[in-house]
Amino acid sequence: MISGHLPIGAIVGPQGIKGQFKVKPFTATPQALSAYGPVTLDDGRQLQLQVTSFNAKGLAIVRAKGVETREAAEALRGVTLHVSRDRLPDLDDGEIYHADLLGMAVTDQNGQWLGKLVAIHDFGAGEIAELAVESGPTIMVPFGGDRLLAVDMAAKTIDLSVPAGLLDDAIDGDAPA
Repeated sequence: MISGHLPIGAIVGPQGIKGQFKVKPFTATPQALSAYGPVTLDDGRQLQLQVTSFNAKGLAIVRAKGVETREAAEALRGVTLHVSRDRLPDLDDGEIYHADLLGMAVTDQNGQWLGKLVAIHDFGAGEIAELAVESGPTIMVPFGGDRLLAVDMAAKTIDLSVPAGLLDDAIDGDAPA
């Protein structure tokens, strides 16, 4: 992640032949993607976005000066769009940017260590936390709504309510040394 910036979306591919591209928004209000001002790409370049519409999958269809062909849009596939924190709206009480939670230790409702938070996904049926465990592949657990019990920013910990039996064979339960 770029220092002082937060990710607001990712380019998922071109749209048409005139340089438009599709963006998966990470923001609560996807319509505001172009309102944040210039976005910074992973390589430090900047683009000024103009959202022209949204497709049926909720992806923003976007134009940007300097991206005039399908090939130029294709070259941006997989790039994350970042915005300086100071250009984002103020958070309400109790709100937290997902990016600020990454790397935190996650425990379940019984205090059992689950892993370190590496990503938060939303595939349409609610938020899912992806956790790195001591060994083996990452695990996925429900994250949003009433599953999120507590966040301690100072201690860098997250407490989740995990459905019984979900992780019986997935983790050993001991925090790393």
